[in-house]
Amino acid sequence: MAEEEVAQFLIHLARDLNVAASTQNQALSALLFLYKEVLKQEIGWLEKVERAKKPAKLPVVLTRSEVKQIFAHLHGTPKLMAGLLYGSGLRLMECVRLRVKDVDFGYARITVRDGKGQKDRVTMLPVNLAAPLERHLTKVKAQHQQDVEDGFGEVYLPDALERKYRSAARSWAWQFVFPSSRISVDPRTRTRRRHHVDENVLQVAVKHAVRASGINKPATCHTLRHSFATHLLENGYDIRTVQELLGHKDVSTTMIYTHVLNRPGIGVKSPLD
Repeated sequence: MAEEEVAQFLIHLARDLNVAASTQNQALSALLFLYKEVLKQEIGWLEKVERAKKPAKLPVVLTRSEVKQIFAHLHGTPKLMAGLLYGSGLRLMECVRLRVKDVDFGYARITVRDGKGQKDRVTMLPVNLAAPLERHLTKVKAQHQQDVEDGFGEVYLPDALERKYRSAARSWAWQFVFPSSRISVDPRTRTRRRHHVDENVLQVAVKHAVRASGINKPATCHTLRHSFATHLLENGYDIRTVQELLGHKDVSTTMIYTHVLNRPGIGVKSPLD
């Protein structure tokens, strides 16, 4: 069997079994791996395959009142992290991987490094979060200083930075804003160090807060980011500005958040402020 039979099978998945686009893509990837890596046989371009349609899904968006209800049931570090998701439009992993050096209190902005698509971007730091975040970093710095005195204090550095800047791993600027509560062994280097907090900590906290608030929406951490975009657009900010703050590749991705579009705005104020 070759191109024709593979194409017929993939068409059968889409037309007769009505599978999702991701399921058909998974089957295609598995077959390409089989032919190339196992059978050592090149398979031609599958141009005539009928592709399963990927439906456009509208994101869950919270109202401002619902956001307040959820935040009323969040406390401590999870509340601060959730505030950055909603007030700055950060993705979950962008939040947990945030470094001290990328928070600029003077200009009230946050620099997201190596975001989706390996791109950097700048977003706002909500004024209402500046003071709580500074207090949080004071505690984190004291913890880091204690780690250094105990012979630890190193943090994971991306790429080859650890070899290029040998002292950077212990410096305060490179520490995670939201570090783990314990020191663990890095499986890559077998070094004992303090990593960032597990993203599951915030996911569970938001899940419990949504349940406790009685909101009947399948809201998650990412819902706070959707709400950030929608509320900015409702406040009159243009879609291009929101697109840049979110780090979206195209305008169409942002347009799906709301029908309130193309209203000009001067300056950007976080929906949390």
